[in-house]
Amino acid sequence: MKESTYDLVVIGGGVNGAGIARDAAGRGLSVLLLEQHDLAAHTSSASSKMIHGGLRYLEHYEFGLVRKALQEREVLLASAPHIIRPLRVVMPHDTGQRPAWLIRLGLFLYDHLARRERLPGSGGVDFRRHPAGAGIRPDFPRGFAYSDAWVQDARLVVLNAVDARERGAQVTTRTALVGARRRADAWSLDLRAADGAVHSVQARLVVNAAGPWVGTLLGGPLGVATRHALRLVKGSHIVVPRLFDHSFGYLFQNPDGRVVFALPFEERFTLIGTTDVDYDGDPAQAAISAEEVDYLCDTASRYLARPVTPGQVVWTFAGVRPLLDDATNNAARVTRDYRLELDETGAPVLSVFGGKLTTYRKLAEQAVDRIAPRLGGGPAWTAGAMLPGGDIEGGDLPAFEARLRRKYPFLAPALAQRLAASYGTRALRILDGVDSAAALGAPVAADLHPCELDYLVREEFARTAEDILWRRTRLGLTASPDAAARLDAWLTGAGAGAARPTQTV
Repeated sequence: MKESTYDLVVIGGGVNGAGIARDAAGRGLSVLLLEQHDLAAHTSSASSKMIHGGLRYLEHYEFGLVRKALQEREVLLASAPHIIRPLRVVMPHDTGQRPAWLIRLGLFLYDHLARRERLPGSGGVDFRRHPAGAGIRPDFPRGFAYSDAWVQDARLVVLNAVDARERGAQVTTRTALVGARRRADAWSLDLRAADGAVHSVQARLVVNAAGPWVGTLLGGPLGVATRHALRLVKGSHIVVPRLFDHSFGYLFQNPDGRVVFALPFEERFTLIGTTDVDYDGDPAQAAISAEEVDYLCDTASRYLARPVTPGQVVWTFAGVRPLLDDATNNAARVTRDYRLELDETGAPVLSVFGGKLTTYRKLAEQAVDRIAPRLGGGPAWTAGAMLPGGDIEGGDLPAFEARLRRKYPFLAPALAQRLAASYGTRALRILDGVDSAAALGAPVAADLHPCELDYLVREEFARTAEDILWRRTRLGLTASPDAAARLDAWLTGAGAGAARPTQTV
């Protein structure tokens, strides 16, 4: 550890933990963000990749949650136009499911519960004339369209951690909390690194943002009782080769009352999910079941012109959502809202229960608002702040990509597009000093050149091939079978180079 005493130690490198560390560091607090595995290694990289208000939550009368999420959708679209982009979603109308008048009412509320500045409103769709009609069966001639946003979820976490570090926080991955001693004014925390070495640090306050492990941490090392109970719900997704050639996403109603998305994914694929299944195992070992694969294939096949079968699945992922246990029988109906619990029977510990990707920034702001008076931090600031790489002029990603191509004409179009969409203006740091295809160097694996790998290790906490192929990028989907071995060999033998200055386009 660079320091032995911190104002705040945040445990959990998912989206909530990274967001809290960023917010607190920006208020002038000394912060250590601690993650036992990699950033976004579990729940935060296993989402449906959407920033959304939660249209279906309106059926459960969660108007406050939907309003909060819709407000945050606007904030996040402005803060990271490279990794968060508008998505138009179409919903084929099944006359045997929710009636049309109910859907229209829900969409009206969705349009008006919060101020909408960047996205068009909802409306009816005639699929015989709409581009998305080519992707679905002809027995669904009409439906509805509305707006939400798409996100690179794991990169959202990483960018929060990068910003936290640049504002003074220390970010430590692959390090676990193994012991804690509580005094009246401070915590003494024992941290075990991947090599087995144990270090001790002091913290005036601990934030428990461990996601599915929040209860385990409270009942284990921290030894704190809690008023809230978690319900662990597994959500699984499948990825198949691209099923349609347009940019719209689909929302399908299922006879069991649930909804399933089918979304464009990584240019060549379609993402289908999610399920809601109660889970009682190790969250780190969550995996999709054969029954879930069948469920998603069957739901998509009810609507899509091209049926989906388990044999088409090229990748699956599952994450465990740490939801507040509200005693609801149906896992799909469990609230996605969050609670913050502050225990002050000694040195304080603030625990985060529940939450969703879209509301992470608001959760982080409220968490730090709660503890800042005790630690001396400044006022809230993240609502108008860009995430790293998001300072694209006018938020116009295509225009920025075009400028990047003009500045670096030797870049292959696919590489220029990926660098712009993944890193925004930080792509210029990756390409600094690169003036030709030869200077770019041969890819180490999966279209990953040494300059990008060097950046990921130096700036984005990447340590393994899995970090790079499945969280910093999604190139694992198209990589050759030996890509991981080649990357691990490079990481072992090369490491990261020296820091480079920023350029402008």
